Amino acid sequence: EAGKVNEVAHALSITDVHAQLSPQDKHRYVSQSPKKVWMIGDGLNDTAALAAAHASLAPSSALDASRNAADVLVLRDDFSNVAKVHDIARKFTYLCRQNFAIAGAYNMIAIPVALLGYATPMLAAFAMSASSLTVLLNALRVRRVS
Repeated sequence: EAGKVNEVAHALSITDVHAQLSPQDKHRYVSQSPKKVWMIGDGLNDTAALAAAHASLAPSSALDASRNAADVLVLRDDFSNVAKVHDIARKFTYLCRQNFAIAGAYNMIAIPVALLGYATPMLAAFAMSASSLTVLLNALRVRRVS
């Protein structure tokens, strides 16, 4: 088991790796770590740590309790695509931040324009629709990540 953990950690360039811990030690480490912890597990002994982790992943073959505690459920029974899941999550987070920036920039411009009376209701509706479409189209870029 430690070999698989180290293999996945190496693929993700993770250096702080803990394997073969007791359920109590897993939960203690995850809940008390000052770092953001990504927990991967499939057994009943992983449930508390999966729930306490910043992000957690379990395979579809995991016990019900572990599947319910995990943030992400992998539909395969192995973790061969964990690096891909990690990459998609990072890129998705980046796209979400871009969308917040787009919406924030729109509001910083549109609200003063509307308050000063320079925007007609039709122009405001058009600008809001254009902003929503921009955010939506940017979010659809996540399809290119996978």
